Amino acid sequence: MPTFVVRAAKSQLPPVDLILEHAQVVALPMRTRFRGITVREAMIFRGLKGWGEFAPFVEYDDVESANWLAAGIEAAWQGPPPAVRDTVEVNATVPAVPADQVAEILARYPGAKTAKVKVAEPGQTLDDDVQRVAAVRELVGKVRIDANGAWEVPTAIESIAALGDVEYVEQPCATVKELAAVRRVVNVPIAADESIRRAEDPLLVAQAGAADIAVLKVAPLGGMRKVLALRTALKMDVVISSALDTAIGMSSSISAAAALPMLDHACGLGTGVLFERDVAPGFIPRKGVVTPRIVQPDDDLPLASIDRAAWWEQRLRRCHAILMAR
Repeated sequence: MPTFVVRAAKSQLPPVDLILEHAQVVALPMRTRFRGITVREAMIFRGLKGWGEFAPFVEYDDVESANWLAAGIEAAWQGPPPAVRDTVEVNATVPAVPADQVAEILARYPGAKTAKVKVAEPGQTLDDDVQRVAAVRELVGKVRIDANGAWEVPTAIESIAALGDVEYVEQPCATVKELAAVRRVVNVPIAADESIRRAEDPLLVAQAGAADIAVLKVAPLGGMRKVLALRTALKMDVVISSALDTAIGMSSSISAAAALPMLDHACGLGTGVLFERDVAPGFIPRKGVVTPRIVQPDDDLPLASIDRAAWWEQRLRRCHAILMAR
């Protein structure tokens, strides 16, 4: 799939062997299956300004994954951009769990006023989604839903009507054309995620009138400064969200949110609570907010196997070569 191309000055790219000299691969167990994952693997590495993370999902190809490496290098060798706020409001994230497990999930996000609920999970029904959203609505005042592009246009329209009042619907359909078709019919704001970060032209969503809100993720888009530049170009409301980041990657995501000139929506940056173990003390929401900070990893990290570490090393080498060629 085409992806937003991130170009960096080759002089700003550290040699690949220097990155790997201070790199480790971790395997973090999850509390709840999320995005089909029960163990989150990531490569972390130390640079001149701190730590960076390289953790594209394993199914992503090298061209797309190179953006994630660019983001990690930016964090480790440049550090965060200047902040304009001290805290960032975050939403609770509710995976596609049965309705009777919702209260347990939400208890991990004390003070959260907004919850994002995953819907359209393979193997589940619209009734499952309705029950889950209703259970969330009983406990949290503001609900947004995320279909990860799973619906066709008629199904999206039907499902949005059945799910009732929500803050917005994130990525109801897979394509920009479909998003625009849904947006013309429903009265609920539409947010775009994959249609921006996995698009050859991330501005097409705005040009097509396909969304009201842009969900931007630092690692897939190539870094904090790339996200800030894209927000300016898109000219729409923005939500910064996690790509299931470890505490190191989350530090970059929160720093990007803290640097935005305007931030009118809670951000999806509370997913650290989904890990049983993180690489460092995570960004656990308190009173519905998190605070930007620089992260140093623990000494006793849960390391991946030797075979998996070798797999990640080869992947990083290939992605570094792609960045050098851009």
